[in-house]
Amino acid sequence: MDSQQKNNWQREMIDGAVHAAPLHLAVIPWGVLAGSMAVEAGFDFWQSIAMSAMIFAGAAQLVTLGLINSGAGYITIIISVFFITSQHLLYGLTMRSHVKDFTTPQRIGIGFLLTDELFAISAAKRQALTFPYLFGVGFSFYVVWIVTSFCGIVMANFVSDLSRLHLDFSVVATLLAIVVSLTKKISTVCGVLFSLITAVVLSAYSISSAIVIAGVGGMFISVAISRLLKEEK
Repeated sequence: MDSQQKNNWQREMIDGAVHAAPLHLAVIPWGVLAGSMAVEAGFDFWQSIAMSAMIFAGAAQLVTLGLINSGAGYITIIISVFFITSQHLLYGLTMRSHVKDFTTPQRIGIGFLLTDELFAISAAKRQALTFPYLFGVGFSFYVVWIVTSFCGIVMANFVSDLSRLHLDFSVVATLLAIVVSLTKKISTVCGVLFSLITAVVLSAYSISSAIVIAGVGGMFISVAISRLLKEEK
């Protein structure tokens, strides 16, 4: 790689990190909560750090730790995490056309770093989705996640019951920011509204699968309306 190519790579990586910066702020309390919950679940320092470093999936981590704390079995945890992270398959299929020309190690790297935030930024298409750009977005999130998880682990030893600070609201804030930025079509608006109303109504009747039903139903509504209106992809 010559000097010009190296400079281009560095510039695109920095662009990716800068574009991801606003979402970094929303992830900070999420990472702190994940680190503290790992300690509360009985993990030692290195196990807690390793969990954040190897899994790198906020929702999956928090749900896993919550289920461990409640005494759930391994099968329950595996099935729950599978469904929670199943949207990453759709993310990968959507991004396939952009990463198909990457080398195998590059595709594996982006696959590991693929999060809701990385997908949202790639969907915004603020600039060409090159490997350095996507890596800059994903790796910057990874660094923030590890650092904030470390902070949560340390804080758990000094602040009792961090959950009372309601840091889990950052999950809602992060996903809300992503949804709003991607809501640009009538079909998407209808799907979001359907999911919101359905989730609220079903939760009011204490239906345990309210979120899943609302999410899946919203996707079907969006697809149906998109085809009905013949919206452009």
